[in-house]
Amino acid sequence: MTTLFDILGPRMVGPSSSHTAGACRLGYVAQAILGGMPDRAVVGLHGSFAMTGEGHGTRIAITGGLLGHTPDDERLRGAEREATEKGLEIEFSTVDLGDDAHPNSAVFEVVRGAERIAITGCSIGGGQIRVLEIDGFAVDLSGSLPTIVVVADDVPGTVARITGLIAERGLNVATVRVDRTGRGERALMTIETDEDVPVTVLEELAAQSWVHWIRNVHRLNA
Repeated sequence: MTTLFDILGPRMVGPSSSHTAGACRLGYVAQAILGGMPDRAVVGLHGSFAMTGEGHGTRIAITGGLLGHTPDDERLRGAEREATEKGLEIEFSTVDLGDDAHPNSAVFEVVRGAERIAITGCSIGGGQIRVLEIDGFAVDLSGSLPTIVVVADDVPGTVARITGLIAERGLNVATVRVDRTGRGERALMTIETDEDVPVTVLEELAAQSWVHWIRNVHRLNA
């Protein structure tokens, strides 16, 4: 008899690409956007995620992702025990995001020290994901390319200065998406690049007076 987390391929631990690999990646991206493993996470599961959370290992996969593990990491098997040992508190619940939401959707509220971030995303099949909202800002983040997430003041030239600095360091910007709370208020940018952005560049961006915070999401394995 096979166990819940038997390896079904070289890049996934678990029985379902949507309910385990995708779920793990959502948890991984949530902790990356927060800046590291949360102290506490409240996770609302919608639709199929809620119905198969136990049987398909969705909760275990999300827990592993929040610990910083990827779907091919053998440590997923012991994610719940590891979370307890590391003091990561996770509360799961069932939520209804409406008929328009993807059936494999989840809402995260993650806390690390004084930082608190809310994230909504879904697993769209084949282990692929989409993050659709960060703290109320509309985004479309898949993790298929290295991505930096920046919250900054919405002032003229912000996007040009950020992408310009990246380009000056010899990095190619693939896509830029911007959403804002209102003109002259705050904007959230997701910037995909062809290569990982070096820590020195991230630090230089974070030092700008009009940047509130910046996070780096590494490319997710296929």
